[in-house]
Amino acid sequence: MLNLDNALEFTDFYHVLFENEKIELGEDSQKRLEESFDFLKNFSQNKIIYGVNTGFGPMAQYKINDEDKIKLQLNLIRSHSSGAGAVMQPVYVKALMLARLNTLCLGKSGIHRSIADTLIQLINNDITPVIFEHGGVGASGDLVQLAHLALVLIGEGEVIFKGELRNTATVFEELEIKPAKIKIREGLAVMNGTSAMTGIGIVNLIYSKRLLNWAVFCSSVINEIVEAYDDHLSEELNSSKLHIGQQNIARKMRDHLADSKLTRDRNDHLYSNGANENTFFKEKVQEYYSLRCVPQILGPVSDTLENSLRILIEEVNSANDNPIIDVKTEHVYHGGNFHGDYVSLEMDKLRLAITKTSMLAERQLNYLLNSKLNDILPPFVNMGKLGLNFGMQGAQFTAVSTTAENQMLSNSMYVHSIPNNNDNQDIVSMGANSANITKKVIDNSFEVISTELATIIQALYFLDFDDKLSSATRSKLDKLRLIIPKIIEDRPLYEEIGELKEYLKNNEAY
Repeated sequence: MLNLDNALEFTDFYHVLFENEKIELGEDSQKRLEESFDFLKNFSQNKIIYGVNTGFGPMAQYKINDEDKIKLQLNLIRSHSSGAGAVMQPVYVKALMLARLNTLCLGKSGIHRSIADTLIQLINNDITPVIFEHGGVGASGDLVQLAHLALVLIGEGEVIFKGELRNTATVFEELEIKPAKIKIREGLAVMNGTSAMTGIGIVNLIYSKRLLNWAVFCSSVINEIVEAYDDHLSEELNSSKLHIGQQNIARKMRDHLADSKLTRDRNDHLYSNGANENTFFKEKVQEYYSLRCVPQILGPVSDTLENSLRILIEEVNSANDNPIIDVKTEHVYHGGNFHGDYVSLEMDKLRLAITKTSMLAERQLNYLLNSKLNDILPPFVNMGKLGLNFGMQGAQFTAVSTTAENQMLSNSMYVHSIPNNNDNQDIVSMGANSANITKKVIDNSFEVISTELATIIQALYFLDFDDKLSSATRSKLDKLRLIIPKIIEDRPLYEEIGELKEYLKNNEAY
C-alpha cells in the first residue's frame, strides 16, 4: 500500500501503474488537506482571491457573489470539458490521477478532502475517466484534460470500467462511491496544474527506459553477428570521455558480451601475427558507426532520460496550482506555478533522444539487410530462393517510413506557443501536446526496433552459431523465436512483428 505522506518516487509510479499497488491517504496528508481547507475558508472572507470569488482568466475582473461560488466552480468544470481527439489510454490517465492527487495532498490548494478521497477510489478501483488527448495548452495548467477528470470527480461525464464505456453516476452508484464535494475552489484546484503532461511524461519515461535497454540488447547482438572487435566498448576508451551515459551504455554492452565467443580482441588479429605486412584487409579494420559508436549515440539518450526523470519527479512533488495556499505564512500567493515549460521542454528533449534511438535501429537494420555492407548474410536475410522470395525486404519499408515520421515529429512544441484566452495566456508551454507526441514517437520506435530484432533473429537462424552466443543473448532467444520463427517461404509478417512489439513494450531486456 502506497502512503501519500511522503514525496513520490519514480518507482512508486511503476508499482501503481503496472503492478496495481493500492494507495491511501496518510495522517500527514489528511492533516495538510484539512488545515489548508480550513485556512482558506476563513482567510477568503472579505478578501478578493482569484478563482474563489472572481471569474477566471480575463473574467477575473468580475466579482462573484457568495451564493454563486459553488456554481462558479461547477460552471468552470462543465464548460472546459471540451476535449477532442483520441481518448487517453488507461495507464496514462492513471498516471495523471496519481500526479494530480499527489500535488493536491501537499496542502497548497485549499481543497476539501473529498477530492482526494474520490480520486483514490478511482485509482484503486481502476476506474478510468474519459479524457481526451487534445485540450489544454499547458499554461493555466492542462485545463481541458483535467476538467474531464474534475467532471468525473463530481459524478458526471463518462468512465471506462472493466473495459466498458460507462456513465460515471452509474458506476459510482454500483461501487458506492460518493462524488467529491465542491466547497471553495475545488474545480479550479483540480484543473489548474501540470498533471496531465506530467503523468503522460512519466509513462513515457518508463517505456523509454525499456526501449533504450532493448536498443542496447540489439546493438550488442549485432556486434556478435558481425564478430566485431571489442575495443570500441572498452572501459579505457569510453572512460576517456567523461559522459556518464556513454560509460553506462558501454558497460551494459560489455556485460552483455562478457561470455560471447564471437566478439574479437584486436590484439589477436591486427596487432600481431604479421598483420602489418598486409597491403589490403578484406575485413574492416573498424566497424560502421552504427555498430562502433553505440555508446556515443545512446549515451546522450541515457543522460537525457535521467535528467527528464529528475525534472518530472520534481514536478510531481511540486505545488503546480494557482493561487498557492500557504498555511505556514497564513497567506495566499498568486502566480504561475501551473505553467508547464519544465515538462514541455523535457518532453521535447526526450522526443529527440528517442527519435535518434529509432534512427540508430533503422541504420543497424539496413546494415543487416544489405549484403554488400555486411558481407556475411544473404540480401534481406532471405533464406528462401533469391529473386523468388523476399525475406525481410517488405518489413524494411515500414521501419524506414516510421523512422521518417519520428524525424518529422521531433519538431519542438516548447517553442510553438500560441496566445489565447483573450491574450491572458499570451505565452504557453504546449506541454500536453509535447508529451502526447513523444508518446507517439516512443510507440513508433518500438515498431522500428521490433523489425530490427526480427531481422536479428533471422540472421541468427542463418548463421547457426548459438553455442557461441553470449548467455545474455541466449536468455531471450528461445522466447523471441517462438514469436517469429524462421522465414524461408514468404508469409505475412505484420502479426508476428506486432506481437514482438508488444513483447518488447511489456518486458525488460535485462
